[in-house]
Amino acid sequence: MDQDLIPSSLSDLYQNMTAGFSVQFENLVELIVTPGWRQHQLVIILVLWAVAYALKLVTQGRWETWARARAGWPKWRLRILVQLMQRMTLVYFVVLSWALYLLMQQITWPSRSYIIGVVATLATAWLAIALVARLVRNRTLRRIFKWAMWVYATLIALNLTDDVAEFLDGVAVSIGELHISVLGILKATLLIGILLTLARLGTRAAERGLQSNDDISPSMQVLLAKGIQVVLYGAVFLVAIRTLGFDLTGIALLSGAIGVGIGFGLQKVVSNLISGIIILMDRSIKPGDVISLGDTFGWINALGARYVSVVTRDGREYLIPNEDLITNQVVNWSHSDRFVRLDLDFGTSYADDPHQVRATAIRAVKGVKRVLSGGSHEPVCHITGFGDSSVDYVLRFWISDPTKGLTNIRGNVYLALWDAFKEQGISIPFPQREVRLLDDDAATQQVAKE
Repeated sequence: MDQDLIPSSLSDLYQNMTAGFSVQFENLVELIVTPGWRQHQLVIILVLWAVAYALKLVTQGRWETWARARAGWPKWRLRILVQLMQRMTLVYFVVLSWALYLLMQQITWPSRSYIIGVVATLATAWLAIALVARLVRNRTLRRIFKWAMWVYATLIALNLTDDVAEFLDGVAVSIGELHISVLGILKATLLIGILLTLARLGTRAAERGLQSNDDISPSMQVLLAKGIQVVLYGAVFLVAIRTLGFDLTGIALLSGAIGVGIGFGLQKVVSNLISGIIILMDRSIKPGDVISLGDTFGWINALGARYVSVVTRDGREYLIPNEDLITNQVVNWSHSDRFVRLDLDFGTSYADDPHQVRATAIRAVKGVKRVLSGGSHEPVCHITGFGDSSVDYVLRFWISDPTKGLTNIRGNVYLALWDAFKEQGISIPFPQREVRLLDDDAATQQVAKE
């Protein structure tokens, strides 16, 4: 591209675009000041807006009552409904303006409803843009998207898209065969935004579909969902590169060289990613499992690419790196099944009958909720030794819901034992020490002997 021609070409494009705006502005002024149907249409538009506002005031309460009755709708429907109710004046105006425009097209000259049609088109575009913009999570990006689309819709209505596109395409930089223009960047940004939104929606839909399939294990569901996410976002990246005009071969070589350079600094990140894949493939842990890792006890909330989310009984959420789950010992309380055996140690007085103690303990633990009984899960009680001041026992019982906590069930069993022992007259001894006091002469003789 000849660099000497850039200023003159941009100047010509700018002059053409400015001239187009001037012509449209002059036409607008002429429409306003010239008597006749043009002014009548402007008055009609103002009246339609006033009627739409009045309809909103009259029907707002009924619409709110109707919306509350739809509380069971899917969330995306409710979001659209909320957006429409927040813009009821605009909704009524769009309906009224299009109805009047179509009616006037049938009963009078088309030119007498031209302005009404343009305004109806712009109002419809504004409403559609406001609804579509809700797909953009970031508020700043959402606002930019809304205004950009509104400007684009206005340019279409004023028939200035070709002049503006030509001007933006002229503002460019050429590097060899690579031509990067403002228009190309805007198109690529819009395309990337649309593709990212579609990729996010596609990932969510895939996750919901996988979660509803009981034939696929939770670990495989997470693995497939992550794979779909990587494929979709990778495709978006490749499309973005091609849209900007970059050569994929050069990008591959450059990324390979950069990858070797930064790989040494990202060993932990890569290790966590690989560990996450291993965890998903060998199914050692899965969402819902109850695990213990060091001092952390809780259940798996989510499996991520870099970490595992573990929620404890007190509501804390620990983000444990995947590498720690591979290299450290992990107790999975529900790996093969959800049955967990708990042991409780206690002691009774030597004066109590051990047979009665065992029977009372088993009967007491069976009356506690969450404790299983019958078959291989029958509670048992054994003597473990004769202590200094008590006969020592261990009480073993099973539960099938470790996610509801272990400390609380132990506490409930201890309370049941306390009540049962009090009822049966069984005493729980405490450590005793015997202290002997010697008189002075005896103490002197004792020291002399030593």
